Amino acid sequence: MAGGRMLRNRMLLLALALLACCLAYLFTGVKGSWEFALMFRGQKLAALLLAGTAQAVAAVLFQTITGNRLLTPSIMGFDALYILLLSGMVFAMGAQQFLLLDRQWVMAGSAVLMCGAALALFGAVLRAGRGDLMRMVLTGVVLAVMLRSITSFLQRVIDPNEYAVVQAASYARFSRAETDLVAIAALLCLVALLAAWRMRFRLDVLALGPVAAVSLGEDPQRGQWQALLVISLLVSVSTALVGPVAFFGLLVTALTYLVLPTHRHAVLLPACAMMAGVVLTGGQWVMERVMHLSTPLSVVVEFLGGLVFLALLLKGLKQ
Repeated sequence: MAGGRMLRNRMLLLALALLACCLAYLFTGVKGSWEFALMFRGQKLAALLLAGTAQAVAAVLFQTITGNRLLTPSIMGFDALYILLLSGMVFAMGAQQFLLLDRQWVMAGSAVLMCGAALALFGAVLRAGRGDLMRMVLTGVVLAVMLRSITSFLQRVIDPNEYAVVQAASYARFSRAETDLVAIAALLCLVALLAAWRMRFRLDVLALGPVAAVSLGEDPQRGQWQALLVISLLVSVSTALVGPVAFFGLLVTALTYLVLPTHRHAVLLPACAMMAGVVLTGGQWVMERVMHLSTPLSVVVEFLGGLVFLALLLKGLKQ
């Protein structure tokens, strides 16, 4: 009873912190037309919340099916796969034809391709390496390097003018989120989040490991494939909106587990989404409106996330 009350209180505080960050981001330092400022900031805020939620929920799902809290889709190369698919489309079609396509349809098509490629590429790897921390980490590093190397090769052989098209998608850009993709991103994210929410109790069982899951009547392989589909959709949404961020998901999940020490996905999924919103909107507000710095928030997030990754890795090696 006391534990449940503590979780509810902390969830409420997290929700209030997110609300405060959103209000501060929207209303601090407005100059000129309030209508224009709120519309402009509202679109950016929606993009940041969508990207943060997608990254956070994808990280929780991935850590559940891999069986450890060190790995995230970005570390394993999911966002690198998305950039590779985008670069391949520009290489095959040419930048001029690619830019003529409707961007929302491009995002939807890329999400579908991402799902198929992720299932083919990562499914067998995850099954083979589950439970072996170092093997999973090394596999993720090798896959990410391989995918980024292929992407770099494609970017080198295409026309320099076409290179600028894919270069824009290859770097994190929290301050320049793709607000024109918010509608299709919200639709894809909603579908993926509903699927994840329906799986919340099954995820609790999958987190116990394949042997315990089978004994409780759950098919681990089926749950893993379904989670990979949801993860692929969420990663494609977040990467399209703000670009690839290697350690954001790891940073958010580590903070969530620290604030809310529970294994229940009915709590973890919304808590991670709110924590991601606090980190992104609060961090962007501090960088832009309080400290007036031009340093991208992604640099700070990657630095802190890298420290968390090293700390968790060293802790895992000592155990």
